[in-house]
Amino acid sequence: MNGAFELPTLEARPTVRGQVIHALRAALIAGQMRPGEVYSAPVLAAQLGVSATPVREAMLELAKEGLVLTVPNKGFRVRELSDRELDEITEIRMLLEVPTTVRAASVATPEDLIRLRPVAEAVVDAAERKDLIAYLEHDRRFHLDLLALAGNEQLVALVGELRSRSRLFGLRQLADAGELGPSAREHVQMLELVEAGDAKSLERLMRRHISHLRGSWAGRVEKAPS
Repeated sequence: MNGAFELPTLEARPTVRGQVIHALRAALIAGQMRPGEVYSAPVLAAQLGVSATPVREAMLELAKEGLVLTVPNKGFRVRELSDRELDEITEIRMLLEVPTTVRAASVATPEDLIRLRPVAEAVVDAAERKDLIAYLEHDRRFHLDLLALAGNEQLVALVGELRSRSRLFGLRQLADAGELGPSAREHVQMLELVEAGDAKSLERLMRRHISHLRGSWAGRVEKAPS
């Protein structure tokens, strides 16, 4: 058996590669990087203000996730998802997130709500500023952190993967029209319902929220969730 030894405590620091992955993933989801188009690492690096190496590493990671395809000697092509794939992703998210969010609400502590409120408010602020990258990043953090309260790490990871594969091409249109605010404020409403212990209203709100995936967030006419 190896003898015990001491190691210094390491602080969590966001790496350039990690920041690039988050930025590119959000750009893909929001439709700012269009399906079928080929993007080179040097061009993306110049836009992000970083070297090409972390961009190339980030794109390879996104290729493993199935979001982009490698094009030899050219760069990376954004993978297009069919309407059927997106509908299936939405259905799975509805099945996973609605009951798990309700279950998470039942065990949420006042401290949890205090921690989540600034994140929910950051979603609203990003919507008001029409900053889609920030909007998607705060939105992702809010939902995954809320789901994590239920204690199922595998489910949180799966939902995170499904969120990465979504395409929300209607977000820019909503933001430009000043209409992204209502869905952003639903995050604050969720916390209010959790605090009130209103599980039925929370379930209805979550269904409506996720239905935006194939409604207004996808640039379509909104339908009432079933």
